Amino acid sequence: MVPRQEISAWRPPVAGVVEVFHAHFTEHAYPMHVHDAWTLLIVDDGAVRYDLDRHERATPNDTVSLLPPQVPHNGSPATPHGFRKRVLYLDMSQLDERFIGPAVDGPDLADCVLRRRIGQLHTALADRGDAFEAESRLALISERLREHLRPKLAVGRAGPDRGVAQDLRDLLDERLLGAITLAEAARLVHAHPTHLVRAFSAAFGIAPHQYLTSRRVDLARRLLLDGQPPGAVAAATGFYDQSHLTRHFKRVMGITPGQYARTGAAS
Repeated sequence: MVPRQEISAWRPPVAGVVEVFHAHFTEHAYPMHVHDAWTLLIVDDGAVRYDLDRHERATPNDTVSLLPPQVPHNGSPATPHGFRKRVLYLDMSQLDERFIGPAVDGPDLADCVLRRRIGQLHTALADRGDAFEAESRLALISERLREHLRPKLAVGRAGPDRGVAQDLRDLLDERLLGAITLAEAARLVHAHPTHLVRAFSAAFGIAPHQYLTSRRVDLARRLLLDGQPPGAVAAATGFYDQSHLTRHFKRVMGITPGQYARTGAAS
């Protein structure tokens, strides 16, 4: 089979929607990564296999998948012909951090009404003249998502004491755009470098360098869709140069930053 991929991405002028992403992949496999936004996913053809919080999951037929921010996940085709998906990245104004735990426990929602509404929202977002309709449809979708997750809040899992791992994540978030060494991080959080790497990986299911790189790629996506050139984006997102950005961006997204930017311009 010849590897095939089709990607379209854009930032709509609709409050609450960070990015719209449509893709068809036959072989591309996402490495472990994180987003700073909610990932609201429907699969129109094929299926996706993914790991979330160390649990293997898949997208059953006609379901909606909601992957929470800051929780590592990956993704790969679960069928020989790959998968076709539509994704909305929603900011925390739509679902606040209280809902992260319930979403981790149950990311796949069997709700035909919700799925139909998400499809209608994608249609509205494709037309810049339908922003008011898109805002109205988004409000109904967010409300329905909260209805799914709210009953699980009372029985949500208590978060573990992540200690130095959480301290390191906070530090990486603060230094997202600047240089930092492991030795400096270990000094600032008062832990041995090896212990720090092991603690972070055990707590969050992703290595510190993978976390930092995926956060930077996430930011690069936003800037590229805003029309900034790849060279400027590399400098603005903490990468050494454009080739450094390109190498990591292609590993995560399956295409180069320049190709990704052109999908936004076409949309």
